[in-house]
Amino acid sequence: MSDSEELFKVLQDAKDCKSLLKKNLTPERFNKLKGLKSKFGGTLADCIRSGCKNPDSGVGIYACDPDAYTTFAEVLDAVIMDYHKIDKVTHPQPSFGDVNNLGFGDLDPSGDLIVSTRVRVGRSHASYGFPPVLSKEDRINMEKVSVEALQSLEGELSGQYYPLTGMTPETQQKLTADHFLFNDSDRFLKAAGGYDDWPTGRGIYFNQDKTFLCWVNEEDHLRLISMQKGGNLAEVYKRLVKAIEQMEKKLTFAKKDNMGYLTFCPSNLGTTMRASVHIKIPKVSQMPDFKEVCDRYNLQARGIHGEHTESVGGVYDISNKRRMGLTEFEAVTEMMRGVNEIIRLEKS
Repeated sequence: MSDSEELFKVLQDAKDCKSLLKKNLTPERFNKLKGLKSKFGGTLADCIRSGCKNPDSGVGIYACDPDAYTTFAEVLDAVIMDYHKIDKVTHPQPSFGDVNNLGFGDLDPSGDLIVSTRVRVGRSHASYGFPPVLSKEDRINMEKVSVEALQSLEGELSGQYYPLTGMTPETQQKLTADHFLFNDSDRFLKAAGGYDDWPTGRGIYFNQDKTFLCWVNEEDHLRLISMQKGGNLAEVYKRLVKAIEQMEKKLTFAKKDNMGYLTFCPSNLGTTMRASVHIKIPKVSQMPDFKEVCDRYNLQARGIHGEHTESVGGVYDISNKRRMGLTEFEAVTEMMRGVNEIIRLEKS
């Protein structure tokens, strides 16, 4: 029995599994795809391993490399449509809007409600696969080109890179306290090869003011993050756009015409953008229709320590839900409109 056949059998036998993988990887699709290989040498087994080993996964499938979205399109497209609630896999050309004339600024000028604002995107090198197909040498080379691009950033974006390899306990402690450091504790990611060769090839870059940072080779090749205290969404967004544009002069990112930017997880395609605020909403969050309000504005509300965590003291992390089928500017505007409405409700 091949690797993929053994995994598929485990998936079929998992009775309580409700993942999108189990729902969409039919025996017909499996038989059609099980013998295929992507340009980077990735297989169906590489894509489904985590979801088969973790039957409680929500999505359950990762792309083994950028080409997987073409080679294994039959199952990945089905999962993508299911997850993003779209009836066709389609995405517009990237557009950040006119950054000098955004139509929004500080969402909470009084500073009463919004604790902090953050916008981030994931990016992948077009010429490298994702974790399941990477060698140690690939990771080291990817880190090298990423760091060269990061060190070319100028002005307020210029900063320093801290590799995880050889990091002193003091630096580690400091970065953990700042919530900058990532770790190797996600079992879903681990089963997908996400932590192979840990901590080789991984690290964190941030600017002097700690308002821009980049994770190198965590889950995605690059995760670019702009953030600051308070509610000035315009400043945060502009800084991120500037960083992306400067990085694109040095690096080629993986993209697909009908999907936008490609990353390891099919839940994060298109704009790959998550714009969020940490906001104090003790009243609104207790309203019986809080979830409906969020749904109406395509928002996701979660605890401030990330997914599946509880709120602390009425503070929630509110972000845009949709990543696909709209431009970057539309995604950030959608989040802004929803947050404005939540602020209005909290104040009333």
